[in-house]
Amino acid sequence: MLKKAKPTMSDADQGTPVSVKIRERLLAANQRFHANDNIADFVQPDELEAILDEVEQKMQGVLDSLVIDTEHDHNTSETARRVAKMFVQEVFRGRYVHPPTITEFPNAERLNELMIVGPITVRSACSHHFCPVIGKVWIGVMPNEHTNVIGLSKYARLAEWVMGRPQIQEEAVVQLADLIQEKTQPDGLALVMEATHYCMAWRGVKDMGSLMINSVMRGAFLKDSNLRREFLSLIPRQV
Repeated sequence: MLKKAKPTMSDADQGTPVSVKIRERLLAANQRFHANDNIADFVQPDELEAILDEVEQKMQGVLDSLVIDTEHDHNTSETARRVAKMFVQEVFRGRYVHPPTITEFPNAERLNELMIVGPITVRSACSHHFCPVIGKVWIGVMPNEHTNVIGLSKYARLAEWVMGRPQIQEEAVVQLADLIQEKTQPDGLALVMEATHYCMAWRGVKDMGSLMINSVMRGAFLKDSNLRREFLSLIPRQV
């Protein structure tokens, strides 16, 4: 009499939502997965499409609960899919993919003068209401002979990757500073971000004019007040 074959791993996993599988990997590794964390190491490339399908299904449930007739309303018939693609492939993409490849060059000319990059337009979403956060970032770098030099556009790519997650601005600027510090190893690093938070403009007090401004100062910018003043005087902020 033939013995019944044991179910394979794929058979056992069949029907389990991909989000549950990813969550189990994160928990097994004791890895945090807050809204502004990158979890790319725990997401297999072919699972992104499954995440998109799962978000679409649950977004359709949200639309149904809002009593929107997506079956007969041509304006919302594809909204669940559009929103899923927006979250997974665009505004929250920085959670699911590895950082962009950055080519680093040695500081062959031993540059040691202040360099400022910006304004870089950044787009994110607040983790409280998932409303847009749109603003600009300025980056100041004080290199030394050991500093790695990266192309100007690469700063924008790093900013896009960090901001592509639900965030609060105070944490986002620190994450970006940590990443640039790791990539370039300068004597000093300064960041200023100013942004409009549409959770204030679209809801709540409905104030369109307010900006949040944050700064991070590291190394020489923290120790040298003259250097700090020079950087702040050279960035053409709105206020």
